[in-house]
Amino acid sequence: MNELVIIGAGGFARETAQAVHDAGELKLLGHLDDNPALHGTDVDGVPVLGDCDLVHGLPGARVVICVGNPRDYAARARLVRRLGLPADRYATVVHPTAVVSATSEVGPGSVLLAHCVLTAAVRVGAQVAVMPHVVLTHDDVVEDHVTLTSGVRLGGGVRLERGAYVGSGALVREGATVGAWSQIGMGSSVLGDVPPGEVWVGSPARRLRAAEAPALDELRRGQGPRHEQCGGPLT
Repeated sequence: MNELVIIGAGGFARETAQAVHDAGELKLLGHLDDNPALHGTDVDGVPVLGDCDLVHGLPGARVVICVGNPRDYAARARLVRRLGLPADRYATVVHPTAVVSATSEVGPGSVLLAHCVLTAAVRVGAQVAVMPHVVLTHDDVVEDHVTLTSGVRLGGGVRLERGAYVGSGALVREGATVGAWSQIGMGSSVLGDVPPGEVWVGSPARRLRAAEAPALDELRRGQGPRHEQCGGPLT
């Protein structure tokens, strides 16, 4: 399968569409989005074909899910459950300027945008969003559904647990763990472990409050579709 549909039509989806165009390895059929006002329109020249469930009528196309925002970064996880697609339906989109070492692994449904770097023995799970200019250094582990926004830097041996969200320009010290469904504010410096389901901000980062309800709902579930981390073809 070399055809692709992108679920979502917002900013992240548009950036992913550009990465697909720049890589030139997949034929982009269009976007799917649950906003009926977008159906039949074009987004940056790419058609919005219909709602997300239309993916079941396109069995020959591979899929990436590109939804979510800082207020609801659990949206990808919910859509994965709702659609119930097998792991082999998901593409892995890597911008041609990204650097992925031979010892690193990237799971299905993940997107790596321009100028990302995975240095050595980095493991990225399924449905992970990696925005431009993110640097993941040796032995980092990024679990399923994590979001890394632009300019994030992780020291060696960092673990980002399932669903964590790391804001633009944040730094995470080597060996630290950011708990499941926690959120790190933009520009923060994380010097130690962050518990699950919390929002931490500042330099050094400190607890601000509990995460928003959608993230806490996912944390309580403590389960859901999990794909094996794999380093197969990045397409």
